[in-house]
Amino acid sequence: MTTEPPTSAVLVSPVVGMPEVRAGDDLAALVAEHATDLRDGDIVVVSSKVVSKAEGRVVTGDRAAAVEAETVRVVAERGTTRIVQTRHGFVMAAAGVDTSNVATGSVVLLPVDPDASARALRRGLARRRGVTVGVIVTDTFGRPWRLGQTDLAVGAAGVRVLDDYRGRRDVHGNELVVTAPALADELASAADLVKGKLGQVPVAVVRGLAALVTSDDGPGVQALVRSAEDDLFRLGSREAARQALRPAPRELVDGTVDPVALQRAFEAVAETETPWWGLVRVHDVPARKPLLDALSLPASLPALVVPYLRPNAPTPAALLDLGGVRERLVLACAVEGLATRWFPAERLDVAALMTLLPSRDVEPVGLLAIGAAAETRA
Repeated sequence: MTTEPPTSAVLVSPVVGMPEVRAGDDLAALVAEHATDLRDGDIVVVSSKVVSKAEGRVVTGDRAAAVEAETVRVVAERGTTRIVQTRHGFVMAAAGVDTSNVATGSVVLLPVDPDASARALRRGLARRRGVTVGVIVTDTFGRPWRLGQTDLAVGAAGVRVLDDYRGRRDVHGNELVVTAPALADELASAADLVKGKLGQVPVAVVRGLAALVTSDDGPGVQALVRSAEDDLFRLGSREAARQALRPAPRELVDGTVDPVALQRAFEAVAETETPWWGLVRVHDVPARKPLLDALSLPASLPALVVPYLRPNAPTPAALLDLGGVRERLVLACAVEGLATRWFPAERLDVAALMTLLPSRDVEPVGLLAIGAAAETRA
């Protein structure tokens, strides 16, 4: 458990008078020269733009090309607006590429490693001023579901970036199970109130939160980047639809499958049977085993589906209809991260299939195997 920051006054002060930063400038020397009252326990908050300028991350060229080069993955796009993931793991508009406060025809890219930049600045300030401070590097982000932008941390050193309250109890004795304030982001936003966007004030100093400053550099902002597995909003709505329309994974592997995900997939074809055809879902393990063995499929596969035609079904029309339902189930499985593989009836032991069907006068069309995918799609 970490120590709760003291409830006391917090002072956020702009560092004024800094000159235009250029490639190769010693940023630590500039900050040390103009932040004349730095003390142990202060937190220095620096806009990423001046870090990028000092590190030579200003390039001449087309903004769209720069965004493309800095993009690892497109999350959502509408017209010319692109929300993308950068190599750092940040999800932001235009990959953080900026054309403000820079000469016409030039663009500013994010630092290659903002955490490393924060560490270097912290070391430089310690050498020049003999103080132990925290450093936050910031950039401007939009927010889902909210208008406007705010500054968030993209790099950090010597600062607790997150305070995990899980397991603590509030004043009423209730256990906290998810609360974890993003301290680095809160510091970034507070500093932006005095730095602003138009006054060429790229640095601020936060005083009164020395409890957040650590002796070591710490994990940096990378500790705040949510993993893909935990990201509930990994794609925009249109992009999610496009993703679902890609070919479904076909390589089935021996692995566990979330039964809830499997049930959701089957709900996509619930109540779709007609007088022409039907579906049999094979749950029973003894019934599945001979089929799985014959097809060299993993024994852990949780579901087999056998589509069949009823007597006197108009064959072309019924097969077209049934094929559409099968593809709907395949798509639903793909959305849930499940793999599917289709085996036409001519490749199967029809006599074995018949034992699974509701009557002897129906005709099996094939078998759809459903299970764990070889790899989870992004």
